[in-house]
Amino acid sequence: MNIHESAEDYLEAILKIKEKKGMVRSIDVVNELGFSKPSISVAMKRLRENGYISMDGDNYISLTDTGKAIAEKIYNRHKTLTSFLVKLGVDAKTAEKDACKIEHDLSDISFEKIAAFTGSMD
Repeated sequence: MNIHESAEDYLEAILKIKEKKGMVRSIDVVNELGFSKPSISVAMKRLRENGYISMDGDNYISLTDTGKAIAEKIYNRHKTLTSFLVKLGVDAKTAEKDACKIEHDLSDISFEKIAAFTGSMD
């Protein structure tokens, strides 16, 4: 499945907000990502049209099964890579930023090796 990095970021943000608040609205995504309301509105429309999210009558956002699978994959990568970088001695704030950059482009095989290595470091 080929999906743009920005869409992955939106889906990941929706998942994180859902875990924190229990429900998600577009304004929550605006606050999480710091983008403008019109930008988020356009992004949510595209995600809905592509079958990654749905919105109910009260404009609450839900991830579809496809959207949730992508969001969970990216969020897992983010957490694992952040942990890995911190264990290497990178400060938490830098590790968080760098993990965001790496999570989208890293191959599955490299990620699996890092995840296995990180697990062996515990």
